Amino acid sequence: MIQFRRPELPSQRLKRSVVIAVHKTSISLEAAFWVPFKEIAAREGVSIVALLNYIDMDREHANLSSMIRLYVLEHYRRLAVEVAPGTKAKRS
Repeated sequence: MIQFRRPELPSQRLKRSVVIAVHKTSISLEAAFWVPFKEIAAREGVSIVALLNYIDMDREHANLSSMIRLYVLEHYRRLAVEVAPGTKAKRS
């Protein structure tokens, strides 16, 4: 069983103001997504804003907060496949 240790409650919504592509916006995400999103950015060696810009460029109509959730989910799904015994990672 995976044990989560987070400074905030996982369901607590956190709101952040950011500038993406010269536009000021606010993003509201649960702590359970903000914390891993920041961890992903750190592991990739990019700033949170750079990662947000990357995600923002790829979206068409979806809400940015939803796209961040999907990005975090897909990131950890890829990791799970890579570490699963007897599987070969598919890189996109």
